[in-house]
Order: sequence, then structure tokens, then C-alpha cells
Amino acid sequence: MKRFRIAKAMVLMLLTAALAVGFAGTTVLAGEKVIKIGTLFPLTGPCALAGQRCQASVATAAEVINNQYPDINVPLAAQKGILDGYRIELVHADHQGKPDVGKSEAERLFNQEGVYAIIGSYNSSVTKPASFVAERKKKIFMCGCSSSAALTKRKFKRFFRMAPTDETESMEFVEVTEWLNHAGNAGLETVGLIYENSEFGKHAADEGKKAAKAAGFKIVADVPFSPGATNLNSEVRTLKANDPDVIYGACLGGDYTLWVRTMKQMNWLPKVAMNYCTGYQDPVITKQLGPDANYFMGGTGYSPEFAELMPAVAAVEKIYKKKTNPSVPFDSDSIQEAVAMFVLAQAIEKAGTLDHEKVAQTLYANEWESPLSLGGKVAFAEGGQNIKAKSLITQLQGGAYKRVFPADLADTRPVFPMIPWGDR
Repeated sequence: MKRFRIAKAMVLMLLTAALAVGFAGTTVLAGEKVIKIGTLFPLTGPCALAGQRCQASVATAAEVINNQYPDINVPLAAQKGILDGYRIELVHADHQGKPDVGKSEAERLFNQEGVYAIIGSYNSSVTKPASFVAERKKKIFMCGCSSSAALTKRKFKRFFRMAPTDETESMEFVEVTEWLNHAGNAGLETVGLIYENSEFGKHAADEGKKAAKAAGFKIVADVPFSPGATNLNSEVRTLKANDPDVIYGACLGGDYTLWVRTMKQMNWLPKVAMNYCTGYQDPVITKQLGPDANYFMGGTGYSPEFAELMPAVAAVEKIYKKKTNPSVPFDSDSIQEAVAMFVLAQAIEKAGTLDHEKVAQTLYANEWESPLSLGGKVAFAEGGQNIKAKSLITQLQGGAYKRVFPADLADTRPVFPMIPWGDR
């Protein structure tokens, strides 16, 4: 009898283990079916506010997926959970904007927390090593907004990015520059670049220089700086000395604020300044800068001024604002992280399994409905780039992101040259 009881207990333990552990990152216990998803963003450091909003955005998508919201016009909102009752459980991690921390946190999320996939990481310099961890482990990495074009040129099989790349934005910047010359006799001939010395900044600058040179513009300033800088005096002094007509900027978070304020201190501006997915897009930074933020331009995938183009956003944004600062709307970066969560959930549902290989194949094989994307669709090319990714060129006027290019979607004429500091 004793041996029988021991054997019975062992069988029960094995059955419990089998029920508790299915595919990696999932559990089925006490009637609850859970898919654990890791989020990896900069929750502290110079990009903390942006990272916190990205995390809140993923949490918003998870809430919509886990519950029934029949009045919200996004995929999966009308049902409760996916795969006949699985719900999403998020496990959060902070990479602090540091690549080495991001890599170790990705390892921890997979090895110790047992997550099924990771969504992140805002900073391209962190996304690069963190997604390498996922690829090596044959797990899925969903990237919302990291823009380095190199990330989707590695031929990874399980890396998927939602946002446009800095290569795409560079070509748009050149188009705008040529358009201003043609339509407005702007006389723009020279280009300067200022960028953080990181995966994101260096690749953005390389793409910007390549696109500008191909169009016949002369590069007169190439100015890198260390992320998290406390002083940009020498960098701005170099820009001012070379006096480019147009600047392409790749400065995140507080670095963007410091760059703008330093230009004001030195009483200098180019004729046109265009910015990659940077502090320019951050509504909190725009508010902090006040009138000083005006007349800068950049690529933008979402802003409240786009409401008429993206009517499905409003209802989701109400939930999002409950998870973060209620005065701060979705921005171009944070909304892409929600898209990443929705697309992954759709792929799992369509695949009908949690097998990583089959879900990755399903992600590639289909076009996904995405009402939270400016393009309305998501589809992936080899390497994981969303070929439906779309952004508009906006200019800050009166603290609002005005659509200025392309002309058929514009709602405002651009102001150029930029109005000097002393005349504002």
C-alpha cells in the first residue's frame, strides 16, 4: 500500500507538471491558461518616460485581448482571450537604455521568467542584443518602434518590427527637402547631422548621409555625441560654424531637449530641422520645451491630430491613459508597441498553436489588420520588417503636430525657414 501511495503521488505530480507546463512561456493550472509575454523597455534613465509609455501601451493591448470590448474596433477585442481561453500575462523588465543590461534581462526573461516572447525595446542599441538572445533560443521578438534599418537586415527568422526604419525616414527627409526647393524656392543645398553615438544614431546618420548624397546635397557637418549628454555646447558650436541649411537629428529623450535648448542659447537655427523617431515625437518633451519646440519637423506615425485618419485609436487610448499619465496621449513610439502585441496575438490565434516555429511562419504568411497603424495593415518581408509601415512628415506649430507632407495628406503649410529665436 505504501508503494502504491508513493506511485500514485508521483503520477499526480507528473500530471500536475504536464498541466502546468505546455509550450515554453505558457501554463495551464487550476483551470487558468496563461501566455507569459516579456516587455523590455527603458523604465529608468534618460528615456524612462518613453519606456514607461511603451510598457503601458503593451499592457493596454493585453487588457483588450484578455477581456471583451465589443465596441472597440480592433482585432480580438470582441472575444475574451485567445486560443479558446488563454490570457496574456505580462512580465516587465527595465534595460535602463543599456545594451548589456538589455541582453542580460532578455536572458532572464526567457530563462527564469519563462516568457513565450518579448516585446521591446525602444532603443535600437538594446533591441539588437536582446533580439539576438531570442533568435538564439528560437523564441519570438516583437519590436514596436526601434528604427535602425540594420535590425531587419540580419536575416533573423523570429524578429518582427512594426515601425518604419531610419532608411525609410531618410528618403522621406530628402523628398521633403526637394519638395521645399521645388515648391517654395527654399534654396536648400547643404545638410548636417547630429546623432547619438549608438546603434540607432549611427545607422540613422549613415542612412541620412547616403540619401542626401544620392540626391545631390552636400554634407557639411557630421556630429555624434554620447547618449545621456550633460552638455552639447561643442556639438552645437560645430553645427553653427558649418551652418547647414538642413539638419537631420537623431536625439532621444532628454538629449533632444538639451540640443534644442543649446541651439537657443547660441542663438542659431538651420533653415529646416528634421528628426528621426526621437524626442521630437515625444509629447511630454514638446510640452516641456513650449514655444521652443515649434517649427521642428520629423516623421510621425501617430499623434492626436491624426484622429480623422485613425478613428479606431480613440477607444483604445482611453484605456491606455488609465495606465499612464492621463494627460499624455499615445505617441508614434508607444502605439507601435500596442500594435506588436495585437499582431502577435492574432498570429497565435490564427496558427491555432503556441509552437514558436508555426507562429513565426504564420506571422510571415499573412497580412494583419491593424487599425492602430497609420497604414491600416501589417505585413512582414524577409528579416521581419513591416512593409506596410507608414509615417507622415509633421511640423510642430503652436505645440501641435501639423501634417505637412505628403501634400495629399497635409493639413497645414510648413513654416520655413524656421523662425529665429529672437522673433518668436
